[in-house]
Amino acid sequence: MALSCFRCFRFLRSITEPTVILVCFSTLLTFIFILYQPTPGPGLSQRVGWQSWDSVSGTPSEGGETQGLPPSDTDWWNVTYPQDDSSSYPLDVWAPLLPHDTGLSEIAIARCMVSADMVGDLCAPATTVEKDAVKGKWVRVDRDLNSQSGLWSLNIYYRRTRRLDIPLVSDLLLLPPDVEPSPRTDDWFKVKHSIRDGVMRTAPLYLWYKVGKTLNEMSTEERQQIITEIDVLFGEDRPWYGFETIEPAVTPEKEGMLESVYVTYRRGVKPVPRAPPLHFSPGGKFKILQVADLHYSVSRGQCRDTDILPCSASDNLTSSLLGRVLEAEKPDLVVFTGDQLNGQGTSWDPKSVLAKFAVAATDRQIPWAAVFGNHDDEVGEIRQEQLKMMQALPYSLVQPGPKDIHGVGNYVLKVKSADSSATHLLTLYFVDSGSYSKGYFDWFGYFFPTEYDWIHEDQIDWFLRESAQIDPIERPFTPDTTSDLESVWARQAGQVPPTTHKLAKPNALMFFHIPLQESYGTPDTDTRTGLPLDVGTSLETSGAAKKNGGMFEKGLLSALESVHRAGGGIPEVKVVANGHCHVTEDCKRVKDIWLCFGGGGSYSGYGRVGFDRRFRVYEISDYGETIRTHKRTEHDEVVDEDILAGAGAPPYNS
Repeated sequence: MALSCFRCFRFLRSITEPTVILVCFSTLLTFIFILYQPTPGPGLSQRVGWQSWDSVSGTPSEGGETQGLPPSDTDWWNVTYPQDDSSSYPLDVWAPLLPHDTGLSEIAIARCMVSADMVGDLCAPATTVEKDAVKGKWVRVDRDLNSQSGLWSLNIYYRRTRRLDIPLVSDLLLLPPDVEPSPRTDDWFKVKHSIRDGVMRTAPLYLWYKVGKTLNEMSTEERQQIITEIDVLFGEDRPWYGFETIEPAVTPEKEGMLESVYVTYRRGVKPVPRAPPLHFSPGGKFKILQVADLHYSVSRGQCRDTDILPCSASDNLTSSLLGRVLEAEKPDLVVFTGDQLNGQGTSWDPKSVLAKFAVAATDRQIPWAAVFGNHDDEVGEIRQEQLKMMQALPYSLVQPGPKDIHGVGNYVLKVKSADSSATHLLTLYFVDSGSYSKGYFDWFGYFFPTEYDWIHEDQIDWFLRESAQIDPIERPFTPDTTSDLESVWARQAGQVPPTTHKLAKPNALMFFHIPLQESYGTPDTDTRTGLPLDVGTSLETSGAAKKNGGMFEKGLLSALESVHRAGGGIPEVKVVANGHCHVTEDCKRVKDIWLCFGGGGSYSGYGRVGFDRRFRVYEISDYGETIRTHKRTEHDEVVDEDILAGAGAPPYNS
């Protein structure tokens, strides 16, 4: 009995000592990391700490006009939009598309033997909890400066802070090692590593930054001059909207070998201009310019299939041509119908390419929309990321569309009347026709795709649902001519008012990149002349996908403008506008639907010598009833004018 008690006591003793040690150690950890709160002096009253947004954040409001709906005596589309609340944005994430108004407190450059995409911030500059709390955590500019050359990865890092008592970065310079800012003052700091670190046979270059006043000490004007974001540009074109370029180039351009690399930055907040709602003119007109297949690259582009000599920097030459066409046509909307990017290894940084592809429209404050082509995501960011970039550009009307169907950017835009009724008079459908099909057993196709994608059944169902939700209107539409605007709303000379009225959906156009198989089918016959309804030139064999998903029969022919028998079987969509085929630019009517190509408008995409670059125009008049089209060439010629719908158009077969 005594022996048993002794053994029991030894057992209890053996487990008591480790238990006591474990409890004491756990208590110590709890005290250190949970209960203990350091007292940093005056900072406590400011609730110093990472992401302490309440007491230390926020630039005081400086007033401003009331945002929202316009006064009743202005046009309904003349709206303003509330500014984004940048005080809610996270500080430890690099997001250059967000309009951050918080300043930078410190800048560094870090090198890593492997890409940051693989190891994250393993090679980030050294820091402490105290520095993170005061100056902000290190944020990596997720653009490898040595992505084209260099022995290792090289990234810019910065700290971002909302504190009111931390000096903020106000200027940036790139200088050789033996040069200093002039005048040299104590508020200039030199970043440790050369911004060309790891690049062989290249002279070093150092980033300097100037730290100025605290936010508390700044006036409203000075707050707009602090540096709020840093980015990197590849190529010799303009930086992202709102950003400025620091000279010289980090990596000088070597034609055919390396594209130049620039550090860019933004001062303050640069609100992105937003497009007003689409609307007809008071006279009932609306014009669309289709831009097909720009094929832009990170470089300035290589001219293809043209007799223009000399021809260099084809992207810039195309932008100049597009600018001239926009000046001549003055459209209300520009639609880019895919292959904005050249892909094929030349558009490896889509953000640098997207920064320039729409400048001809945005510089002229013209709203624009876009769909994707098969080349747009061959390299670089996927379509979802590119679409976010497009939405962040001026005057963009691009929308992501539903996430539960095939493609990115399936969306609808509505064009309304200019009178106070804002009646929906024209529907514009935008559909993602995909890029390349990759079947489960298509092993070689997965790596080397040879077949084009198609419009899938769930996209057809989406289109039919969207069409079903559109309310019919009394057509032809008559604007509200009350009050004192009768002379303004009068119909334009030459427009013949229809004699009959009907209750039907507005006319519609649809835009996507890869054409349907029906685009190469037998055209309708004009019953007035006996001639086929096919206007224009087709110099290519079929560019359609080999698989037919049924968009034409199940979708376009099923969505009628009226369900009433009196409306006949007239399709709601009168025109389908495609790109993809650069030397095919005909307009063909098949079963009452016009299937039209835009034709190649870019010197960067393939073409044919003697076949002018061109852009297709759609002119909608009579408040949506009449649709005309023509093309404008690089030699400023207007060709193939035709009436597709409305008065003077070929009769329907339905």
